[in-house]
Amino acid sequence: MGGGARYPYPKYVWSPAGGWWVNPSNWKSNTFIAFAGGLAVVYAAWNVSANREERTQPPTRWIPSMLWAREFREKDAAKQVQDSS
Repeated sequence: MGGGARYPYPKYVWSPAGGWWVNPSNWKSNTFIAFAGGLAVVYAAWNVSANREERTQPPTRWIPSMLWAREFREKDAAKQVQDSS
């Protein structure tokens, strides 16, 4: 089971995936770094999108983006200030 023994392979062949029988010792930290980098990019894109979101027509019902869109957060804050006065 397993396809047999490991055979000799040419050392001059380069592969971006690591070549034959690769098992890097730091794969866990590399995976974590790549995952954290991906999350940072998604977070930055999310913030830019939420700050630039504008609705040309007011929504007729509640939508999830009302929780994080700048347009609705500012309206809610102004409404709370007005209500407390």
